Amino acid sequence: MDSLLPCAAGARLVDHHCHGVLAADLDRAGFEERLTEAAEVGPLGTTLFDSSIGLAVLRWCAPVLDLPPHCAPDEYVRRRRSLGAAEVNRAFLVASGIDDFLVDAGIWPDGFADPASWTGRSFDVVRLEALAEDVVVAGARGFPDRVRAALAARDAVAAKSIAAYRVGLDLDPARPSDGEVEAAARRWLGSGSSRCADEVLSRFLVWEAVDRGLPVQFHVGYGDSDVDLHRCDPLLLTPLLRATRSRGVPILLLHNYPFHRHAGYLAQVFPHVFADLGLATHAVGHQASRVLAEALEVVPFGKFLFSTDAFALAELYYLGALLFRRALSDFLVDGLRRGAFTESDAERVCHLVGGGNARRAYRLD
Repeated sequence: MDSLLPCAAGARLVDHHCHGVLAADLDRAGFEERLTEAAEVGPLGTTLFDSSIGLAVLRWCAPVLDLPPHCAPDEYVRRRRSLGAAEVNRAFLVASGIDDFLVDAGIWPDGFADPASWTGRSFDVVRLEALAEDVVVAGARGFPDRVRAALAARDAVAAKSIAAYRVGLDLDPARPSDGEVEAAARRWLGSGSSRCADEVLSRFLVWEAVDRGLPVQFHVGYGDSDVDLHRCDPLLLTPLLRATRSRGVPILLLHNYPFHRHAGYLAQVFPHVFADLGLATHAVGHQASRVLAEALEVVPFGKFLFSTDAFALAELYYLGALLFRRALSDFLVDGLRRGAFTESDAERVCHLVGGGNARRAYRLD
């Protein structure tokens, strides 16, 4: 951290979108399976250690486990297993310097560690589609009211929509009536599918969260092979953003890569829209400085947040934080060198982007 601006190295980070850590030991195949969003590991004899994220693990994570930088992948995995998952998780979460975690537990496999055991504070983010899937089993009749009751019962700081995965982001901005929602629930039950994947239901869930004043996170862009990326451009949300603007409820665009410039534009022109870079920060490895600079081109600095979108591997929290700090420092050093702003400006930007914006948007303090 010696080469970083002190304000970037010491920023109190709020990870405003993450998923949990695995409390089980992994072999090499298991580790690689969780390293990226890829559905398969090592197709046709390749390895994910031959990627930007894989090389970043060997460069930056190995020293945390008392290994030399750029050690061999098998040596890294052996060391990880010898320490045990609990110690590995503790080491990386402490080293990340993240104070607060906003946890989307919509996918919570067996073997995940209880967030109460993590370092720092954790807050609940309710995944809207998962809530609907729990509620619909009681039938279509009364479904809207049961969704409202379930939302009211959750002590959550935000809601999250994965409409991008299920129906795409080209959502009709109109709030559906309860009759339309019940009809959609009947269609869903008749389909035999367990997944909430109806456009009417997606926007109903978003409007219910907005009505409760819950900040709404949208998955945007970068995802696994289950997502149709061309339907995940945040610009598709423009009509809905216009419709919700007067409500004053934050809309937070997650990940955004490769649409991070589009997300920055939306955060500039809509007062209630925020953006981040999420898992792209560590996925691009040594290129994080370039991608973060692109994401920050037009977005107001009071509208950009830090997140890791880390899932299963504690390394992803550490890498997300480390590469974010380094990229933010590079961005600010370049601005200082060009005379674009002052040192006090740089310190304020670090505070805002690192955690201040998240604490304000989610009312954490």
